[in-house]
Amino acid sequence: GDLYPLLASAMALKGTKTSSRATRRRSRKGLIPSPALLLVSSLSAAGAFSLAAVSAATTSWRTSLPAAHSPTPLASPSWSPSRKASASATAHAWPVLNRCMQACLRPRGRSGEAAMVLASEAVPPPSTDAAVLGQRTGVLLLNLGGPDTLDQVEPFLYNLFSDPEIITLPSFLKWANGPLAWVIARSRAPSSREGYESIGGGSPQLATTIKQGEALEQALKARGLPGVKTYIGMRYWHPFTEEALADIKRDAIDRLVVLPLYPQFSISTSGSSLRLLEAEYYADQELRQMKNIVIPAWYNRKGYVNAVARLIAERCDRFADPSTPHIFFSAHGLPTKYVEELGDPYQKQTEATVRFVMERLREQGYTNDFTLAYQSKVGPVPWLQPYTDEKIKELAAGGTTQMVVVPISFVSEHIETLEEIDVEYAELAAECGVTQWERVPALGLEQDFIDDLADAVIESLPRMEQRPLQEIYEGRPVSLRVVNDLVDLRMKDELAMEVGPYRYQRSRLGFTPKAEVINGRIAMAAITVASLLSISQGTFWMSVLEGKLPVGFMS
Repeated sequence: GDLYPLLASAMALKGTKTSSRATRRRSRKGLIPSPALLLVSSLSAAGAFSLAAVSAATTSWRTSLPAAHSPTPLASPSWSPSRKASASATAHAWPVLNRCMQACLRPRGRSGEAAMVLASEAVPPPSTDAAVLGQRTGVLLLNLGGPDTLDQVEPFLYNLFSDPEIITLPSFLKWANGPLAWVIARSRAPSSREGYESIGGGSPQLATTIKQGEALEQALKARGLPGVKTYIGMRYWHPFTEEALADIKRDAIDRLVVLPLYPQFSISTSGSSLRLLEAEYYADQELRQMKNIVIPAWYNRKGYVNAVARLIAERCDRFADPSTPHIFFSAHGLPTKYVEELGDPYQKQTEATVRFVMERLREQGYTNDFTLAYQSKVGPVPWLQPYTDEKIKELAAGGTTQMVVVPISFVSEHIETLEEIDVEYAELAAECGVTQWERVPALGLEQDFIDDLADAVIESLPRMEQRPLQEIYEGRPVSLRVVNDLVDLRMKDELAMEVGPYRYQRSRLGFTPKAEVINGRIAMAAITVASLLSISQGTFWMSVLEGKLPVGFMS
């Protein structure tokens, strides 16, 4: 998750009980602390980081979180008590990206519980407006990315660990992000290459995502959207987000739909990609004129749920009694502090996904028992539980001999499915007495899944033309951020420019507004000191009468 679990692993490595299987798995993924990392973590005298420093860093980070991290929900049409929550309804115009992300954080219903229900919004009919049909529409697919060859493993690991969302340092140590990422990548690359070599020499994620984009284009054209093109922006490997944006500019796209390929929203996945995308998008004067909208999560779409349920049913049907195998949902893990302290909605949305899928299977007559567990835990800090490996052992000890394993949070095959589930967990299950093991494939190019993504894009298009006025019209309480977004007043200090497609302003001489304030205060302090000194020397009033600054003491 971040530097804390990595360094905690390093500090507690000697006393941590880790099976050879788990060690091999985590080592191949590049996540077991190395002697190099232990050395770096001990260099406190050189201004590096001890465990206490990192703990203070995470505390400081939590108390100065950007709005997208805030666990406080905002009044939003997406999660209004008077509306059913739907993934399509959570698509928002880009100037309110942070509000869109907050709407995903803690959706609430009348009782205060998470109002997570299946989406029910109908797909609007194709537009007959010639002007609309003539618009060039882009769909930007966001994903994690992975090395395509073994030679790319080390630079991929560097990009991963240099992300401030992965390794969080105090502001005065941000310079160390790059060197630390280099140390980790350099030391972990050999063992990580072994993992990728075992699945064919690289990650198949990009090849699958390209095919998903092509299939999505065809599905959208079949729905009356002729001028559409898909783009791919990976977070940690080519094609990077900036490469996708360059292609979008080159093709003169008129409107853009951003679709993260993560069914459930998490700060560490969709959130990281969207924050990077927002920064790069609004740093470009040409791009920020473009109409845009974001679909941050789609875990509750009926098409997605039905596609997952269908694949599970096909695997269950391979057993003599389809209702006998235990359906084991394995989702990617997350440190619990993301959920408990930062309000990350990932766990609730994952649990809701499993509930929707099982309800669909029950409708079809499947009465199987089921379990949700979380994989890929790293380090001694607590992650979401139960853990996949421990739950497999527990079920096997209780007499379970048949399993259908579902990688619920993945829509394409990669190292977590092909190596961690298919090899590591399958071996563990066999050792524990599981005699029949079936793994449900990732959704990939399943047509009903692609069709549902196309429907989500079509549903979002009418909202692209709407300003965030719904809260005001309905008289519901709103946050100041919503009001500022409404009137285009919010400043982006990090980019030194305003949000909104109509005004573009860079700070003077390259200084940020914050730097200019600091410079002004320094100047005022200098004038005050000079005045006090000139008064003490008896030259103050003479300087004032002569129209000079009272700095005669300097002459």
